Amino acid sequence: MALGTATPPYEPRFDAGRICLDLLATTHPAERLDAVEPLRAWIVGAGLVPPGTPLAQADASWLADFRELRGHIGQLVRSPLPADVRPYERALARVNETARAAPPAPRAVRGEGGTLVRELAGPPECAALLAVLARDAVELLTDPVARAAVRECEGDNCPLVYLDTSRGRRRRWCSSEVCGNRERVARHRRRAALARA
Repeated sequence: MALGTATPPYEPRFDAGRICLDLLATTHPAERLDAVEPLRAWIVGAGLVPPGTPLAQADASWLADFRELRGHIGQLVRSPLPADVRPYERALARVNETARAAPPAPRAVRGEGGTLVRELAGPPECAALLAVLARDAVELLTDPVARAAVRECEGDNCPLVYLDTSRGRRRRWCSSEVCGNRERVARHRRRAALARA
């Protein structure tokens, strides 16, 4: 890397169609939940808490818990029932157990200008936020229509999964702007190379 250039900050992606699938996207192209601050940004960006909610209580244990749940959800979403069902069943039991916690309680309060805005009734707890994600995964896994719409990106080296809600169910990439654009550029280069040859 040249002097004076810095890696741009990670912008969380929320285009998978479900928040449990958006959580899976935090592993690509590298681990994105590698510190507490990116986790806090992801929690707000995913809509698990209203904007401006203080998350000072989020710590390294939250990071470990979110990453653990992400692993379980990934195993359930990406894999058909394997020959050795024990790891799958452990992941399923853990997701079900996590879903049992009560999600954060919202309330309506007067905001600036007198309009009603949403805030949480108290500071969010890690178990409550994880419950929202686990419940979303349970809904996805048990809804045959939604489950049938889960796709893996066809982009080179892209393991992301998404919910294909496109007309005709023809979506091929996790993001047309990211993987789709890469594929179109590669196709153009291949055609240009053939034309030169």
